[in-house]
Amino acid sequence: MNSKNFFFELISKSNNYRLGKIHTPKGVIDTPAFMPVGTQGTVKSIFVDDLKKTGTQIILGNTYHLFLRPGIQILDKFGGLHRFMNWDKPILTDSGGFQIMSLSKLTKIDQKKGAYFSSHIDGKKFLLSPEKSIQIQKSINSDILMVLDECPKLTMDKKIISNAIETSTLWAQRSKNEFGNNKKKALFGIVQGGLFEDLRIESLEKLKDINFDGYALGGLAVGENQNEMFKILNSITKLMPKNKPRYLMGVGTPSDILGAVKSGIDMFDCVLPTRSGRTGLAFTWEGKINLRNAKYKKDTSPLDKRCNINNLIKYSKCYLNHLFNTNEILASMLLSLHNINFYQEFMRKIRDEIKSGTFDAFYKKNINKY
Repeated sequence: MNSKNFFFELISKSNNYRLGKIHTPKGVIDTPAFMPVGTQGTVKSIFVDDLKKTGTQIILGNTYHLFLRPGIQILDKFGGLHRFMNWDKPILTDSGGFQIMSLSKLTKIDQKKGAYFSSHIDGKKFLLSPEKSIQIQKSINSDILMVLDECPKLTMDKKIISNAIETSTLWAQRSKNEFGNNKKKALFGIVQGGLFEDLRIESLEKLKDINFDGYALGGLAVGENQNEMFKILNSITKLMPKNKPRYLMGVGTPSDILGAVKSGIDMFDCVLPTRSGRTGLAFTWEGKINLRNAKYKKDTSPLDKRCNINNLIKYSKCYLNHLFNTNEILASMLLSLHNINFYQEFMRKIRDEIKSGTFDAFYKKNINKY
């Protein structure tokens, strides 16, 4: 049953890992949750109806890209992204902060004003301020909005990370002011700090003083190894508010997700399932499979006997191998759907294991498989 307002329900907590529900007017999100990435208003290669069949309860859109195309005039005309793309469930939007890093050659930061971009499409210059980012997300009609932050590249230069926290904190307060008081939607703060535990704590405490509806961890999965990421998660999650969602941005592989859930993370997003699906890499309960490999040329077995969405089980490995090696579009469509379906099955299994008290055994069995 949909709620009239946004709120987080923590159902159970065992050790650090948590089972919960995020209630929104557009629907309930069971946590731990995985959000497929729909940067341009579509999860690449997958029909919306098929996406729903996988059990996907929320997707992610991107402020920077949707601002450039189709633009806020079109989004306003449709009343937001939901109707524009025919998706009636919750949407979370990134603020554009990641593009400040990923498109750094086209970006200049002014702490007082925001980030100046040269469009990667046509070179047109524009300013993305904290206020503008929230305004765009309101045009998208996101259910969960993110503050604009400065996400620095991986570095051990503490001064760079510290300066980014200063900028991000100022922008977080401005984002909160622009967001206003809207109980139907949520605004999440983003914790920065790189691989420095003391700076992570500093960033978190400043955001807690501002008071957000949820807290995300940014600046991870940007080149550090998995153990470094887990070390930061283990140190910071115990200080995060227990009654609000915790979101690890841009992560990741099934083993990344397992380790992060063990640390107490509730929400994830990543392009990996669909990006891998377009290159021939499948995630299965037996591990990863590269269907371009010659050994599958004569393999008549199904990709994953446990997968029955859209009768994907009827497509053999040798047929998929053929599709990829002849560059057929159907290859990307089938494998992207398979991977998203696997990820959602994986998250349901994680929730079931937490509920039954057997997550530790599931973790040990699968942490090294992927």
